[in-house]
Amino acid sequence: MAQIQHRTDRSLTTAVTAELAWTPSVAADQVGVVALTNGAVTLSGNVQTYPQKEAAVNAALRVRGVTAVADEIVVQQPAHAPTDTHIAREAGIALQRTVSVPSGCVKATVHDHVITLSGTVDWHYQREAAQRAVATLSGVSGVRNTITLKHPVVSPTEAKATITAALVRHAQLDAQHIQASVDGTEVILTGTVSSWAERRQAEDAAWRAPGVTHVNNQLRVTS
Repeated sequence: MAQIQHRTDRSLTTAVTAELAWTPSVAADQVGVVALTNGAVTLSGNVQTYPQKEAAVNAALRVRGVTAVADEIVVQQPAHAPTDTHIAREAGIALQRTVSVPSGCVKATVHDHVITLSGTVDWHYQREAAQRAVATLSGVSGVRNTITLKHPVVSPTEAKATITAALVRHAQLDAQHIQASVDGTEVILTGTVSSWAERRQAEDAAWRAPGVTHVNNQLRVTS
């Protein structure tokens, strides 16, 4: 069987490595970087906390020319790491104390230091707030966010108009290259952007539309 050879991009590897070192919340000396010529980047290594893992991935996505990131970073637990029971108790307290999360709407279960969030909320920002509340807890090595959104009645025509207007308002987005379509309560974004930061901004804008329960982000990052 023929073996596929993947060429690496040294300049992109250097740029991502520099961005990791420039980010204070990343333990850059613990993260390995390999960038391919198609813009895909693989991050590997061992870090101490889940936020460090997230920060490393986000730093790589900020670099111009990066089109995708393969996250192979492992959160290494210390010898006396908190138990799943302890993490579950702390996660419940953290959710209760987070004012952006409706009381009693989100539950947390823990297995092998990975937190799974479930429940139903009204808005996407509430789902994100719940994840932020538990991601920084000691001993957490990952977060699975399965929180769903309620399904209010929404007009696809009105939703598309408000989302398109929001995309045009964003100074850092070239809305001419982004198309938004609505299928029920799902928004589909297609077209091209110049960076992962712009791709995320377009998705955030779509999530703010009333009644949206899912955003299918098909935007392509072009160098």
